[in-house]
Amino acid sequence: MSEDFGPTFLTVTDDDGKEIVLEFIDALEYQGQTYQAFFPAETEDEEGQEDADGGLVILKVIHEDGEDLLSTLDSDEELEAVYELFMENLYEDD
Repeated sequence: MSEDFGPTFLTVTDDDGKEIVLEFIDALEYQGQTYQAFFPAETEDEEGQEDADGGLVILKVIHEDGEDLLSTLDSDEELEAVYELFMENLYEDD
């Protein structure tokens, strides 16, 4: 990903209807499936306090009706394997 244009953000809605702003970090392929990693962006809550939910968010890209949609992973095993790959990619420069 090119850093020339700055970070990429997107807004997703969780199961409770709450909007979450995510900053795109990286994408990779694993067993024929594309995954994307994000960090929750820091936002301000209603009282003006900074609010960030924390850790790495991993979503998979699903192609449906000609569109790319983001979905949660199907199992803990899938999440763990993909998480390890993202961690290797993020820290390979160290």
